[in-house]
Formats: sequence, structure tokens, C-alpha cells
Amino acid sequence: MENTHLLSQIEENVSGVIIGKREVTRLLLAAIAAGGHVLLEDLPGTGKTVLAKTIAKSMGCKFDRVQFTPDLLPSDVTGLSFFNQEKNAFTFKEGPVFTNILLADEINRATPRTQSSLLECMAERQVTVDGTTRSLEAPFFVIATQNPVETIGCFPLPEAQLDRFLMKLDMGSLTLQEEREMLDRHIREEPLSHIEAVCTGEDIRQLQLACREVFIHDDLKNYLVSFVQETRRCEGNMQGCAVAGVSPRGTLAFARAAQGLALVNGRDYVVPEDLKAVAIPVLSHRLMGDFEQTRKTKLIQELLSHVALPTEDWSKR
Repeated sequence: MENTHLLSQIEENVSGVIIGKREVTRLLLAAIAAGGHVLLEDLPGTGKTVLAKTIAKSMGCKFDRVQFTPDLLPSDVTGLSFFNQEKNAFTFKEGPVFTNILLADEINRATPRTQSSLLECMAERQVTVDGTTRSLEAPFFVIATQNPVETIGCFPLPEAQLDRFLMKLDMGSLTLQEEREMLDRHIREEPLSHIEAVCTGEDIRQLQLACREVFIHDDLKNYLVSFVQETRRCEGNMQGCAVAGVSPRGTLAFARAAQGLALVNGRDYVVPEDLKAVAIPVLSHRLMGDFEQTRKTKLIQELLSHVALPTEDWSKR
């Protein structure tokens, strides 16, 4: 498949810069194919920003970066209208969201007011300033990063903001061998400077259209919906379950992420392994309640173990 070849080329580019993050890379590519946004969360120095920049350079799309800080204003993200004395009229100056790939670095350092400036952009691919709505050019993809251990000067993302991210991914740590390989690769030069684009924005748009056509068997659709329903059966139970289960937006995200991963794996149909692979990245951050992420992840793992999967020929239409 042509789309699979394109995704493989991007993955190869990333592997030339990022060591030992094959699974994270494939999930990130699945999110891009599905047209969703990704939140990368991990300790400082684990390669979150480098991964985002490598993906952007590989895709040959317009790229912009915003360093989120407490003094950042919504207009610094979306843009603003100013009075142009030469034209004797108000002129709109576009903000960094008018791009294809936006890196929102350390998003939880900005105030909730500034964080919310991305809600319309992420959900509707448009920006409304001073009563005028402007569409964002497709593809539009947000990669946000945040550090989980920092609390001073940080503002946790609200549930509504988290729900806009298709996936929440952790970079994870390197093995001894991987860290030694990283040292050998980066000690003399910066591999990111040698990355070249392997596709265009139009290629990504066609990829996203193809992703919507990936087949999901009716039995898997029933399993998917049943799984999400299970997250809601324990609403209000404070003994280890979430206060509120996954929203209907999460149901759609679950399906689209599985379609994206199937495409990354070279198939035009979804199999149970796709759903299992994306369940935690797609659903765990959508469980609302005063619980740490590890408990939310454990709940999804428990559901994966006891919600029965049907048996079928998944490619049969």
C-alpha cells in the first residue's frame, strides 16, 4: 500500500534521530493518520520536543512552536487585530496556530485562559477572533508536551482540554544499550539537521482520507462500544474507578485511532490487536476524576482483561 510506504518512510526518519521509541512513534503516526492531536507527557530531557520536530521535518509541512509560559496570552497563540495606520483600518496578524503542525511546548505552564485558546483550533480547525472565524489549513495537527513532576508555575489541563487529544503518550526510559547508542549517535553531530521531508501536506491529507475508509467489522464495533460503556458502569464509585467514564468523543477517538494503527501496520481493516494497542493511550486520560494516571491506566488494563473479544474474520466486509 502506498500509504503504508509513506508511513514507513516517516518512521525510518524518526528512528534515525530517536532511539528505542518504535512503539511511541507508531502510535504517533497512527494519530496523524487519524487526524487527531497528541499529548506527550514525561520527564524533562526524554526527547519529547525532538520527536515532535523530527515528525514535522519528515512531513514537509509548515511547522510552528509555542513555548507556553504563565505570561502567554491567548492572542499570542491565535493572533490579533491591530490598527494599521497606513491602511487606516484594522489588520489581522495571524498567530502560530496558522500552520500545519503546532508544537505546544510545556502546555501546562500557561494559564487556563491561554490553554483554552486551543480548544476551538483543535476541535473545529478554525479560529475566531473579534467575531471573525478563520479556517485553518489542513492538515492541522497539535503535538503538546508537558512534564508530569513539575508543580510550581504549572496549571493542570482541564478535562475538556484533555478530551481534545486523541492520544496521551509517555516517552518511557531507555535501556542501557539504547542510551549508549544515543550517545554514539549524538556526541559528534545533530541527526535532526540531516532529516529531509519524505512527503507533503497533500500526501498527509490523502492519508487521512484513506484512514477513514479502513474497515471495522461490526463485531469489533460492538466490542468497542461495550468497552467504553464498561468505563461508565463504575461512575461515582470512589473505590478505584473513575468518577465519570469515557465520553462519546472518546468512543469515536477509539475507533479512529484503531483505524490509524491498522494503516500503520499495513492493513485496510482493523483487528483486535489494534484496539488493544490504542486503548490505554486513547482512553485512560479521558477518565474523569481525582485519580492519578497510574490508577486510570490500571482500570483500562483490567477492562482489557475481562471484556470478551469476539472471534471472526476481521477482513470480511
